[in-house]
Amino acid sequence: MKRSLVCALAACAALTCAARAQTGDRPAKSRTFLFTYGGTVKDLKPGQETKIWLPVPVNTSEQKITIEKKELPGKDQIGKESQYGNTVLFVQGQADGKGEIPFKITYKVTRQEVKTDIKANGKKPGFSEETGFLDRSKLARFLQADTKVPISGKPLELLAENLKDRKLPGEQYAAAKVLYDVVNTHMKYSKEGKGWGQGDSDWACDSKFGNCSDFHSLFISMARGNKIPAKFEMGFPIPPKRGEGGVGGYHCWAWFLPDGKGWIPVDISEANRFPDMKEYYFGNLTEDRVQFTTGRDMHLVPRQDGPALNFFIYPYVEVGGKMYPADKVTRLFAYQDQ
Repeated sequence: MKRSLVCALAACAALTCAARAQTGDRPAKSRTFLFTYGGTVKDLKPGQETKIWLPVPVNTSEQKITIEKKELPGKDQIGKESQYGNTVLFVQGQADGKGEIPFKITYKVTRQEVKTDIKANGKKPGFSEETGFLDRSKLARFLQADTKVPISGKPLELLAENLKDRKLPGEQYAAAKVLYDVVNTHMKYSKEGKGWGQGDSDWACDSKFGNCSDFHSLFISMARGNKIPAKFEMGFPIPPKRGEGGVGGYHCWAWFLPDGKGWIPVDISEANRFPDMKEYYFGNLTEDRVQFTTGRDMHLVPRQDGPALNFFIYPYVEVGGKMYPADKVTRLFAYQDQ
């Protein structure tokens, strides 16, 4: 056996032990809560016709979802977009006398903590209960570039600079840990100035800061650029303290698929914010979240008149065949533990 492979396997064992040290042998945690996704389209003319698309969370191996209540301006239709299989709710409505269209959906969510035991992770390569993919021939999309997630250029140059005289491990699980550490070291979680929050890998290389979308886009660029399938998930964070309250905005994370293993999650921005959880967030996810959509460069169902969406987590609205300004759509997200 080549020395590089021996080192890679040793690294895998060390990482697994480190993760277990933080998760222990305890069962995965779970959490049940109501999640309210709402908002109001404003500054319309009374009676003006409006099209609204909303992302819908669905059942996966990590979460169970039921719709408890819907308050919508008309009869909705639910479909699946073809690229990733995301569920999309579409509704048309007319503005009231104040020129507004309110909407609200309340979901009951039971979310499981994700704990990776690399030795026991024996799912067939390429299988994902979230996506339905059953073999690697159907994983091509998760090896391709997105508009803001290149698989060459700056992200791979940054990786090469950090590796210096080292080589990236040939074993993909160990390689992904190197990418995770490079991104975490290069980036600082910060929402300062402009440019952050677009999930732009090149921008992240230059800025060295950003939010979760910037962290995970950079990781995905490096992973796909090294032939490791990787995907982008978006949802919402739920405050760890049980209770109820508002949720400020979205959160995202990534998954990668090393040879011979199932999908493995990373949450690098949280690792950056909470350094004592660094080893945990390589391979594990807390139960304090709900996932809504997967992927980038998305066309909705029915297809919107505007261009593909960079990502889809907030309401998307069109009036007269044109995208309605996001700053005229207020948002309300809240949780209540059960």
